[in-house]
Amino acid sequence: MSQNNEKNLPEVTLRLRMSLHEGHYAGNLVDGARMLGLFGDVATELLIRFDGDEGLFRAYESVEFLAPVFAGDYIEAWGRIVKVGKTSRTMEFEARKVIQPLAMEKGGKAVSSAEVLNPPVVVCRAKGTCVTPLELQRLKAGE
Repeated sequence: MSQNNEKNLPEVTLRLRMSLHEGHYAGNLVDGARMLGLFGDVATELLIRFDGDEGLFRAYESVEFLAPVFAGDYIEAWGRIVKVGKTSRTMEFEARKVIQPLAMEKGGKAVSSAEVLNPPVVVCRAKGTCVTPLELQRLKAGE
């Protein structure tokens, strides 16, 4: 039985700064897999809120890397459940760059200069499916 009642389907947003430690490539570019790790954290919270259990990530249906992420960027990772089956939960994810450092040559007044991006820059989108086994579902329809 599929349920698409948006009122009962949770959304989750996490925001964090990409550390210098996460700058993996030249120019402190952050590995795209880091966005997928954030989506995994979002999915876990969505499942806890909906089922009362962390569940398991089954598969990504699609992943799009749309813009680079660098150390120092603030990323907002967002997700929501869009479809519910007996044990499966289909989810959509989006990662947005909401703040970025300003280099001196780009108008930064100091090494610590940064700007809020309005609108934010979408850096990654994905769609995936998670599973919560029936015996582990403690909540009914996201109560």
